[in-house]
Amino acid sequence: MIAFGPVPSRRLGRSLGVNNIPPKFCTYSCVYCQLGRTPNMQVKRERFHGFEEVVKSVKEKVTQAEEKGELIDYMTFIPDGEPTLDIDLGREIDLIRELGIKIAVISNASLIWKEHVRDELSRADWVSVKVDAVREDVWRRINRPHGSLSLEEILQGIRDFSQSFGGELTTETMLVEDLNDSVEELNGMAEFIAEVKPVVSYLSIPTRPPAETWVKAASEGGINAAYQILSSKGVETECIIGYEGTAFASTGNVEEDLLSITSVHPMREDAVREFLAKANAEWELVENLIEGDRLVAVDYEGRKFYVRKLGTDRGKSRTIR
Repeated sequence: MIAFGPVPSRRLGRSLGVNNIPPKFCTYSCVYCQLGRTPNMQVKRERFHGFEEVVKSVKEKVTQAEEKGELIDYMTFIPDGEPTLDIDLGREIDLIRELGIKIAVISNASLIWKEHVRDELSRADWVSVKVDAVREDVWRRINRPHGSLSLEEILQGIRDFSQSFGGELTTETMLVEDLNDSVEELNGMAEFIAEVKPVVSYLSIPTRPPAETWVKAASEGGINAAYQILSSKGVETECIIGYEGTAFASTGNVEEDLLSITSVHPMREDAVREFLAKANAEWELVENLIEGDRLVAVDYEGRKFYVRKLGTDRGKSRTIR
């Protein structure tokens, strides 16, 4: 299935997925990948489905969605591998753009050091690049890249792209316990991400069975630390910790609204109290959520923050976050 959806996306609204890479051709074999280890590791770009088949599939899916009255905010290249391995990516973007819908690409950025890859990505409206590490040893442990790749070249490619891209650039960091959640690594990533000035930097965790059974999501405290460190560098930061829910929607349900917000932004205690006061709700609601294992209180630099409890929606069907 090349085109799928549209599905709900916290970042992109209603998104129609474009799976332009067969499973699983990738430049990385990330330890946390929900598709398992990469059997087809490569860096050479090639033709997979062919641009005609990709464009045809997308157009058919768009037509079906329109007939059902379903809204599509973005068409998102989010395949079962690295989208920039597709040598037809630029042509596909150009042809799909004729449908008049914004285009997003979610990439691990491993080939962004190539000028022609940056040129093709620049044709999209919204691009997400992966930044899981800025130190060579950590990068090799968590992303397990193709042997020919250079982290230094990739980071410079991201810098170059950020300076020329006219659309919305975001970064995404997958936080894995005891791999890239140390204060040293988080500070290094924060400095780099602040340098490239993304519209938003997303922090995520493994929420589905990973390639390696020993992989564990960073703790709520680790996520909060990452959020605070990035924010202290002036980076607009959001957490994606598995709760799709109704983030930032006014549902009229104070409990669900609080869980939605704390799954994206850890909230300081004074902010939680102000939120409850405006909703005419009591602090007992927070105590009940903590007791029910749905909310967690964590300390950071002498202040108490509240973060949504991890792992309560694992195993959900595929979505574009």
